[in-house]
Amino acid sequence: MQSKPFSPSRGPVASGLLALCGLVAFGATAQSSGTHAAQASQVYRCPGPPVLYTDALSPKEAQEKGCRTIEGTPVTVVSVPKPRTAASGQVVSEGPPAAKVDPALQKARDSDRRGVLERELREAEAKLGELQKEYANGQPERRGDERNYQKYLDRVAELKASISRQEADIAAIKREITKLP
Repeated sequence: MQSKPFSPSRGPVASGLLALCGLVAFGATAQSSGTHAAQASQVYRCPGPPVLYTDALSPKEAQEKGCRTIEGTPVTVVSVPKPRTAASGQVVSEGPPAAKVDPALQKARDSDRRGVLERELREAEAKLGELQKEYANGQPERRGDERNYQKYLDRVAELKASISRQEADIAAIKREITKLP
């Protein structure tokens, strides 16, 4: 039996093999060009206090800066919409319009708030007076359960810290009262 040379016109099997070989060759070419494109758009993570993610560096620049490539991780870019500006150049808020409160109702709320703050101020000042009386300028009287001198020192330190906290609270309440209309 004599063997004949391969000819593409030999039948459906031969033409199918040729088509398959052509697809494999095309896939290899596409893959190599795809790898080249992937290398061109490589994303790098660069160290620093603001960690930088960028694809604008060449591999040499990335290596010099100590950047590492990010592989297999999708990168999401989120852009924040710019606020609209009015004809006058001021930023226009896009939220619902602010609800206006009746001036009489607002005045009543302010006076209620002032009353609450003044009551808190009186209570804080009274408590500060009691703490200062007990503290007695750093020489409070020893209690019967303070036979150990360290317990006495701990109570004195606690009293001093409480006085400092009360003074800070009073200052904060006074600031709030001055902010009221």
